Amino acid sequence: MTKKIENMLFAAWAAAFTATMGSLYFSEVREFEPCELCWYQRIFMYPLVVILFIAVIKKDAKAAMYSAVLSGIGGCISIYHYSIQKIDALSNTAPACGRVPCTGEYINWAGFITIPFLALTAFTFIFIVSLVILKQSKGATHS
Repeated sequence: MTKKIENMLFAAWAAAFTATMGSLYFSEVREFEPCELCWYQRIFMYPLVVILFIAVIKKDAKAAMYSAVLSGIGGCISIYHYSIQKIDALSNTAPACGRVPCTGEYINWAGFITIPFLALTAFTFIFIVSLVILKQSKGATHS
């Protein structure tokens, strides 16, 4: 494995770790109760911390396949969640989400940065880095 791929695996792990710590900060320190869609996003983000950490330690670029799948699914959930927060036509038809409405915005920095937006940013970064790792590691085996 090249040093570049190692660094990309570490960057993907760092993004997953930061997103996980951020979500725990919002729920445990700021005491923002997660809505149902936030829980689904956590279900796809939290394992990435472990999977990518093991990949970094073992120098296993093949783990990028798992991180691409998990981050892709999590990203789709984030897109839906962000859409029902920001698009009025969708927020009016959004199903009830449990005790905490999924359309609620605990934070709204600069008028567009919400918790699902932050999750989407992390999922997108991890997804793109995972695809690049897969492409580069495939190219390295054929060289």
